Amino acid sequence: MVTVVGIRFKKAGKIYYFSPQENVIDSGNNVIVETARGIEFGNCVIGPKQVSEDKIVLPLKNVIRKANKDDEKKYLENKNKEKDAFNICLEKIQKHNLVMKLIDVEYTFDNNKIIFYFTAEGRVDFRDLVKDLASVFRTRIELRQIGVRDEAKMIGGLGPCGRPMCCSVHLGDFAPVSIKMAKEQNLSLNPTKISGICGRLMCCLNYEQNTYEDIRKRLPKVSSIVKTEYGKGEVISNSVVNESVKVKVKNEDGEDVVREISIKEVSLISGAFEGVVDEADIKLEIDGEDEKFIKDLFKPD
Repeated sequence: MVTVVGIRFKKAGKIYYFSPQENVIDSGNNVIVETARGIEFGNCVIGPKQVSEDKIVLPLKNVIRKANKDDEKKYLENKNKEKDAFNICLEKIQKHNLVMKLIDVEYTFDNNKIIFYFTAEGRVDFRDLVKDLASVFRTRIELRQIGVRDEAKMIGGLGPCGRPMCCSVHLGDFAPVSIKMAKEQNLSLNPTKISGICGRLMCCLNYEQNTYEDIRKRLPKVSSIVKTEYGKGEVISNSVVNESVKVKVKNEDGEDVVREISIKEVSLISGAFEGVVDEADIKLEIDGEDEKFIKDLFKPD
């Protein structure tokens, strides 16, 4: 077992494990750590704990010390310098007529490198831009192209639900999301209704997916024959959300009656359970949507 602390460098950013060494670190402390790209300022979000060696990548980088007032002052100064660097880079991009969108700027804590994050449709030859920026800032320059999901995470905003976007508030990593999830949850397959601000499928489709998969394994398909407390009947509709089926059964007079019954109270006689969605059953509701938008929606980052 190894003692580690979890450090985060950005709001809703990924959590990295570091060795606290002899430092007494508690959750909430600001710290100075050694990283692959130099000395960085971070925040401890997971206090000291024991983890097995197979769950971490050895050797661990070290926490150098708790951040002091001078460190916190320097961190804030770097944040202010990032705003100026952003404006300067925008001017240089226009000067070189580059087709790219600048998203964010980040100084390393020791000022040994400035990272410029941008998006672009394709590859961008920014060699002259890097030389120009290096002559202005006189330090190492890195231009990093990111995807649209990362762009949304950095910029933030409100999602279709009216709440701040999950990726900019609490999601440390992007989980894979597929159109099958929307189908299994009986959502509209209109891309405009199941895509987020970034133009990709909404991350929240993944939140309850395990629950839906479990329910579908126990949910009889339409036309299946089931046994109920009212007798044998045919399933005419089902609901994953309500965990119920509507069954057509005979009443005492021999007439057909439709009853809604919990899947816990029915047993399958013949037919099948919903189970996994067949790819062939997925039909998008495009209805005049831009074809390029549809392709971008399902394009991996």
